[in-house]
Amino acid sequence: MSLPYRDPGLSTEARIDDLLARMTLPEKLGQMVQLDARGDEAQITEIVIGKLAGSILHASPEMMVRAYDLAATTRLGIPLLTGDDAIHGHSFWPGATIFPSQLGMACTWDPDLVARAARITAIEVAATGLHWTFSPVLCIARDLRWGRVDETFGEDPFLIGELGSAMVAGYQGEGLSDPTAVLACAKHFAGYSETQGGRDASEADLSVRKLRSWFLPPFERVAREGCRTFMIGYQSMDGVPITANRWLLQDVLKGEWGWNGTLVTDWDNVGRMVWEQRVCADISEAATRAVDAGNDLVMTTPSFLEGAATAIADGRLQEARIDEAVRRILRLKFDLGLFEDPRAPSPDRQRQVIGAPEHRATNLELARRSVVLLRNTGALPLTGGGTIAVIGPNADDPHSQLGDWAGASGQVDWMPDGHPRECVETVLDGLSALGPEHGWTVTHARGADIQVSHPDPEGDTMPDGQPRPPVTVSAPVDPVLRAEAVAAARAADVAVVVVGDTVALTGESRSTATLELQGGQVDLIAAVAATGTPTVVVVISGKPLALPPAALGADALVWAFSPGMRGGRAVAEVLLGLVEPSGRLPVSVPFHVGQQPVYYNQVRGQHGTRYADLTQDPAFAFGEGLGYSAVAYADLTVHTPVVAPGASVRATVTVTNTGGRPVREVVQAYVSDLVTSVTWADRELKAFRSIELAPGESRRVELLVAAAECSIVDEHAVRRVEPGMFELLVGPSSRRRELLAARFEIAAG
Repeated sequence: MSLPYRDPGLSTEARIDDLLARMTLPEKLGQMVQLDARGDEAQITEIVIGKLAGSILHASPEMMVRAYDLAATTRLGIPLLTGDDAIHGHSFWPGATIFPSQLGMACTWDPDLVARAARITAIEVAATGLHWTFSPVLCIARDLRWGRVDETFGEDPFLIGELGSAMVAGYQGEGLSDPTAVLACAKHFAGYSETQGGRDASEADLSVRKLRSWFLPPFERVAREGCRTFMIGYQSMDGVPITANRWLLQDVLKGEWGWNGTLVTDWDNVGRMVWEQRVCADISEAATRAVDAGNDLVMTTPSFLEGAATAIADGRLQEARIDEAVRRILRLKFDLGLFEDPRAPSPDRQRQVIGAPEHRATNLELARRSVVLLRNTGALPLTGGGTIAVIGPNADDPHSQLGDWAGASGQVDWMPDGHPRECVETVLDGLSALGPEHGWTVTHARGADIQVSHPDPEGDTMPDGQPRPPVTVSAPVDPVLRAEAVAAARAADVAVVVVGDTVALTGESRSTATLELQGGQVDLIAAVAATGTPTVVVVISGKPLALPPAALGADALVWAFSPGMRGGRAVAEVLLGLVEPSGRLPVSVPFHVGQQPVYYNQVRGQHGTRYADLTQDPAFAFGEGLGYSAVAYADLTVHTPVVAPGASVRATVTVTNTGGRPVREVVQAYVSDLVTSVTWADRELKAFRSIELAPGESRRVELLVAAAECSIVDEHAVRRVEPGMFELLVGPSSRRRELLAARFEIAAG
């Protein structure tokens, strides 16, 4: 205990110097691996004592305690760094607060609310012995067939940057010395979401200019703001695996941006260079390339230990590079204060904070704000009383509501049934609880199934040891279920049909070839609509889906992207008019899967604006969302018609609630650079403000856009502001027809 590295009075760097000097090569290499801790006590002992692993993930609550005890007995007593995918709450702790998915959170367009959710997650996570959450995901949604769209904040780099920055701040709190702070991890660096055919972890077809234009800005922002860890993607780019991409990891991240945090690979990235991408002959070569490229922690590649040791012995890998990586890992542990307090699981703290009432209240607030109303012919809100027939396979499915990374989504084996059922309020639960208070009787019929799962014929596990997701088949139409639903709809005053996808159809390794509603859902909606009973369609899904005509033409359409534990109650409150719908889409929703990609900020220069058989317009565009009141925009005025490159454009617009109910409106400001030296997006989001308006109220809203935000990436892949004329576009969504326009000029110099 008297050794210098144990002395909290010394500087962090002095303590690291002392500890590094005492470490053997096996101890250093052990610090560089993060190993899968699913397993029994013998496996945990082998990981911590046998392999001297410095970090673990996916440990069950029982094995987490044992791992802490074992780490304390090692020669130098270096504490463990523990992590897991607490993407939207503590995924794998029974009863922890599960918020809406990141895509659901993004529907709020509210960075402060997202930061509050991240702070709650950090508090709950820290009580269970975790120091690190592999979140936020800063990937950009492009091809919606990709299974991980639900983990993103949508399709726009600016909105992603705003919400990602807020989430990092919530996780890391006032500083890592706070025992409720956890490490944020920006992922997947970078370009991972630019998939081929929506297939997960495929080659990213990206030029350097395209990468710098849209994929890097959210990462650069959080790097400069102090996000302590980054995780790299699985994919390769222009033939080079990100794991071995020195230009991206060293020159850009650590060089240009000056980031000095800790870099972790994704699951078995180093091994994949041998067995999957086949760019390395053996693990020794892969370890050398990974370390030389700048990776610090190697996730779930235990063979790295032997491979790196062999490379050092052969002279291919310098031990000095190992020391650099270990220094960055130890810096995290010292900054977290783990040598003084390893932050082991605290049962007392868990009882206080896991699923605490105030956390559930914030969860409900966020879920309410995440619900998006997309169509309403007057059917909503439900008033007057009568009978509501709640129909559909997702009306009472807690797993679909929680989405991926939430207990039963398949990543761990100690929560086969997911979170306790009593912690989750489905749409049926919400309407059954609230409806009678407002004169409604609630009936229920499932109506259809979505999919049937079968074991993958290639085996139970993938080559890296991860469970292989099942193969899904669209469920057949069930005439009995459909007949029950039709009878319930005919006997009711309104039918609420809750459809969508399942956890088997969204998430990592669960990309889909189609975006259509699967199983008997299309048939179910058409059959219910044919009864003539007013029909409200509620979609609960992990990502946008291409809806059939009966859904698009329903009396009302509501969307909730994996709305979390309290999502069903939030949907019920919106349907009954107890809260005002205020969500806005962070991603476009296509009419047809063949429109991919359908994001709003596409590059100008297409020859024509449609297919021969369909326009390029989405069914619902980025930024869209309705309230129960009408809102009008007028009198957009730019008060700074000419601005210097270092100044800001200041504009005002009048926003009026012309209806009879209060409204929360998201005022959106887009910029169009009218003439650019290279092709560029037609318009890009650059500012937004949420305002509340009473019935009949008007407000003059001020908007500020920094001239520096009006930049492009030129032919030399350099980001700069080109002087010239611009257009400021302000309104309720990204659709041009809904936007007011006013011009301004950015002066040269």
